Amino acid sequence: MDQRDPASAALLTPDFVRRLPKVTLHEHLDGSLRPATVLELARDAGYEGLPESDPAALGAWFQRGANRGSLALYLEGFAHTIAVLQSDEALERAAYEWIEDQAKDGVVYGEVRFAPRFHTQEGLGLDGVMGAVLRGLKRGSKDFDVGFGLIVCAMRNESPEESVKMAELALGYRDQGCVAFDLAGEEAGHPAAEHEEAFRLAKRENFAITIHAGESFGPASIWQALQYCGAHRIGHGVRLIEDIVRHKGEVVKVGRLAQYVLDHRIPLEICLSSNVQTGASSSLAEHPFPILRALGFRVTLNTDNRLMSATTMTDEYLLAARTFGLDLDDLETISINGMKSAFAHYDERCRFIFERLKAPFAELRRELGLPARRVYGHVDR
Repeated sequence: MDQRDPASAALLTPDFVRRLPKVTLHEHLDGSLRPATVLELARDAGYEGLPESDPAALGAWFQRGANRGSLALYLEGFAHTIAVLQSDEALERAAYEWIEDQAKDGVVYGEVRFAPRFHTQEGLGLDGVMGAVLRGLKRGSKDFDVGFGLIVCAMRNESPEESVKMAELALGYRDQGCVAFDLAGEEAGHPAAEHEEAFRLAKRENFAITIHAGESFGPASIWQALQYCGAHRIGHGVRLIEDIVRHKGEVVKVGRLAQYVLDHRIPLEICLSSNVQTGASSSLAEHPFPILRALGFRVTLNTDNRLMSATTMTDEYLLAARTFGLDLDDLETISINGMKSAFAHYDERCRFIFERLKAPFAELRRELGLPARRVYGHVDR
């Protein structure tokens, strides 16, 4: 039986959804710059490789390039954003503006990830890179009251030794705002198991792990991320649907891997727009998000790359609402899922859930004369 509240669903306009408190767990710093900032940083750095000189035209160029149905093609634009992020001033500015943009979008807590080694091409050391990004995040957090966590990425196509180095770097900054270690990049031909040593180190040090998996490769990639590398969250994970058997639109069997993810409440960092642009899902209508959600998987919504995907968290919430019929209660659940799944400490997660999510949602309902949120019992979504 459909229990959606038509009154609350009708209120889900862009302006209203922007006011909703949100949580983002999967965004890349070098994929979320403002086009105007890219141009200004390029000018300051003397970088002449940008294809456009107008902010709107440059943004459109990045977005056209990303929307080609391939992860490898989606990633091509990063050569330009990385090129302009080679100084401590540029990195600090990018991190500060990332927090500012979250605040404008209604995000109360966000985790941002990047690969530090990409930003050492002009002589800045790894410690300088980390210090600059964390300075920007901390300054932004103080100015805009947005909680944050920083995630360090190793790259699948790099050597296992380089991944160990990145894990050590992340661990070295765990008390300064770095909350997790990630593995990113093209999955096909670069299995996560090759980087097992780096993840053994993270696990031995009781550190959080998220891994890009199930985006450009199937369930086997997710299995390796979990069982070889000990991932606590899965970045994207949309191809987990290939381990769920359906007949005439109905689920007839949940495979062992999918059941493991479901039973162990392993969060999936879903990015609707990006998943279509990279070809992880053939179309928005065919995206497995509603199936995974209906089965009770811990799904979260994220942007992946605001610049490349021409999106915001408000846009992703609206896509979910308009395409899959989510109402206000459903969007609150998505926000809570995000905070439950964050790599912040438990007491901080609880505080954000009750003070920065549930209380504002309740106030919005009172303001609009809507009934209290539906109660799902003790089911943990």
